[in-house]
Amino acid sequence: MIRNLPEKWDIETDLLAIGSGIGGLSAAITAHDKGLKTVVLEKSDQVGGVTALSQGQVWIAGNHHAAELGIEDSTDSGFRYLQRLSMGYGEDASILNFAVHAREALKYFEDNAGLRMTVIRGCPDYYYGLTNDSVSEGRLIEVEPFPGQTLGEEWQAKTRLSPQVPYGLSTQDIADAGGLASMIYWDYELMGKRIANDERCAGSGLAAYFVKAALDRGIPLETGMDVKELIGDGERVVGVRASRDGKDIFVKGNKGVVVAVSSYERNRNLEKNLGTVLASESMLFTAIDGSNIRLAGPFGAKVARVPEITMAGFAVPGEETDEGQQVWRSCMPIIGLPHHIVVNRQGKRFGNEGFYRSFYYTLDHIEGMDQTHPNFPCWIVIDSQAREKYAFMSIMPDQDWPEGFGVIADTIEELAQKSGIDPQGLAETIASFNPDAERGMDPEFHRGEQPWGAWMTGDPRNKPNANLGPIVKPPFYAVELSRMGATAIPAAGLKIDRNANVVGWDEQPIPGLYAAGNSAARMETGAVMQSGISNARGMTYGWLAALHAAGDPSTLLEKEIERLGN
Repeated sequence: MIRNLPEKWDIETDLLAIGSGIGGLSAAITAHDKGLKTVVLEKSDQVGGVTALSQGQVWIAGNHHAAELGIEDSTDSGFRYLQRLSMGYGEDASILNFAVHAREALKYFEDNAGLRMTVIRGCPDYYYGLTNDSVSEGRLIEVEPFPGQTLGEEWQAKTRLSPQVPYGLSTQDIADAGGLASMIYWDYELMGKRIANDERCAGSGLAAYFVKAALDRGIPLETGMDVKELIGDGERVVGVRASRDGKDIFVKGNKGVVVAVSSYERNRNLEKNLGTVLASESMLFTAIDGSNIRLAGPFGAKVARVPEITMAGFAVPGEETDEGQQVWRSCMPIIGLPHHIVVNRQGKRFGNEGFYRSFYYTLDHIEGMDQTHPNFPCWIVIDSQAREKYAFMSIMPDQDWPEGFGVIADTIEELAQKSGIDPQGLAETIASFNPDAERGMDPEFHRGEQPWGAWMTGDPRNKPNANLGPIVKPPFYAVELSRMGATAIPAAGLKIDRNANVVGWDEQPIPGLYAAGNSAARMETGAVMQSGISNARGMTYGWLAALHAAGDPSTLLEKEIERLGN
């Protein structure tokens, strides 16, 4: 192991967490409760990490909130659900480890850290109906609104808010109003009141609960700390060299270091070498730069990879983040709405727009005959019915369409010509699509038949199919999807064991080195993605890392394996 010990440590603690999202904070909170000194190092000037940018959902099979509602579920069923859908890209031991411990971690933070969560009623698993181990509701939970003023003046301002997610409403609020895409029906009076009172929902609320728990414990949250390298003593990882304001700061972690810095997508070199997203555009702030790979690499950390999660998107003119960058938006919430389709340059549809897991896997398809990507770039095509009835992300029906955003035309043929789409192909696609859409049918891609897609991206007021409506009323609009989005759920990450120890290429743990959240490879999901798993992984593995570092590792997995063996 590399030896680069400093002459003097500037800060000494027991467990050192790098990153202030749910993974790093859950580790610090648990370690503190176990009697360890802890400190959290955050590269940016705000805390909350990528957790704060998310929808804030947490997916946990067999959780106690569902049980209290009389919803029948179990960790066994959750394990089988993930195992079935991972398609062999995951590892059974990792899947079981997550299923067994996620609900225990949830209970821990609710009992000890003030976390308050509730079931999102009516929200099905992504693959509800496909397998007997899916459920119609109960596994997806979210926080109750968090009172931001309880963070105190300094940390209220320094705890991150999301520029993409409407944190003034809960997922339940949005679902009750008709879904993520039915923005014109949302309760804006409630949203305004919550924002005015700084009551945070979604990921901004979830992150704030963990920040508050850390502050209540007096855990130092050191912002502006750019960790440059891990430090080893020849036997274990013992600390880090960080930089703040151009000065080196050496921080010792006597019991270990938890790497919880999310993903690598803003590091163009790592994104190119580890991911397969075409022309990617990140939704994240600039601090997310692949530190997990860079830091752990010199210690022989193994990197593992599962199938990519891709999303197509666009930027609406005039929308910027607090760092002055364009706000990248996924097209997922809108393309499943009635009077919307997505076509390739031939003017052909190529997937079920109402269920992004089906649709996005077709985006980066390679045609081996001519080595092209036939479906990328692609275009969202809508008619004036869509403009009158639905928001196009932040563009409301009563607002003017931004100048220079996409293409507008009075005929389908003209729209195609202006956009670079084959006019005949687009005309044929719409002529074929419209009669079926009128009847609420999509025989080609079965749009509207998938329960989660109808629940999340459809319009329940639209009959007979929440996801289908013809494209007939001019003028028509086309918006090019020429970028694929990276959303901090990477294909590759550090391989960890059941205690969240990072392992080497020999599969043996690297002493003193842990990883949590999206810094760790997604061996519990493999080829599947399910809303809420990323936040659940961060919370669970941060908790497990701290237990192990404190000398009290969980034995639940061994007990579960023994039970299953019997």
